[in-house]
Amino acid sequence: MGWVVEILTTPLMQRALVVAVLVGVAAPVMGTYLVQRRLALLGDGIGHVALTGVAVGWLVGSAVGVSDAGALAVPGAIVASVVGSLMIEFVRARGKTSGDIALAILFYGGIAGGVLIITLAGGTTANLNAYLFGSIAAVAPIDIVFTAVLAVVVLGVGIGLRGPLFALCHDEEFARAAGLPVRALTVLIAVMAALTVSVSMRVVGVLLVSALMIVPVATAQLVTRSFRGTMATAMLLGLVICVTGLVLTYLYPLTPGATIVVLAIAVYAVVSIVRPLLGRRGPHGDPHPDVEDDVRVREAA
Repeated sequence: MGWVVEILTTPLMQRALVVAVLVGVAAPVMGTYLVQRRLALLGDGIGHVALTGVAVGWLVGSAVGVSDAGALAVPGAIVASVVGSLMIEFVRARGKTSGDIALAILFYGGIAGGVLIITLAGGTTANLNAYLFGSIAAVAPIDIVFTAVLAVVVLGVGIGLRGPLFALCHDEEFARAAGLPVRALTVLIAVMAALTVSVSMRVVGVLLVSALMIVPVATAQLVTRSFRGTMATAMLLGLVICVTGLVLTYLYPLTPGATIVVLAIAVYAVVSIVRPLLGRRGPHGDPHPDVEDDVRVREAA
């Protein structure tokens, strides 16, 4: 068990472990809202835009003479992710094009823009690999600061405003009739999803970030009956999966992002197989079991 001591005492692994814990807990929180709102692919679209932000950060870093041009990559990704999420919501709200077309445009434009801009910055596509697929073993102290701040914001909003956000995701017309600020909450979900992508980028990479947000939630839905239970279970699964993936990449030469996502999918597959053997959940007597527990509409209005 000497490797346990090494993980806990090696500075590099200590930083990686902190980031893995923060990401594992924070990512499923916003993923729960996206799944409830049937926007599971939103994280993918934002992730691709974040790649352009990474490249812009490299370009700015090179232009201002920063010794480590990649130091501005994460701030660039944050800005690009937020802008991209707002663009998606603007297009969706205006109804000028369908949501899937808007996401497709961001998919292609984000990747192409990132590759083009990183070339202009004097780098190569190899510089993007850590952000495409994750590189938790190369986490720097500044990455911990960004991750911790963003994770606290995501958790604060996702859990603190769970009632009104659930009302919006469950039934937008119900939320509007209850007097909730639907437009503001919709924009808030989009922005929080963008910050979640930025938080998770260093762990699983922008190409796989949506999986970490969605798969634990999908697994939790198989074994829980309420929105609150789904979120709590998804957070626990995300934590365990990220830490387990980190340990495996320490013991074996594996890619962190891919390992974590494969683990998440494997857990989903196992639960999907085992759950029918244990008996299906009976129908709940209340068609909206979460409304009583999770939505205090009068208090949140």
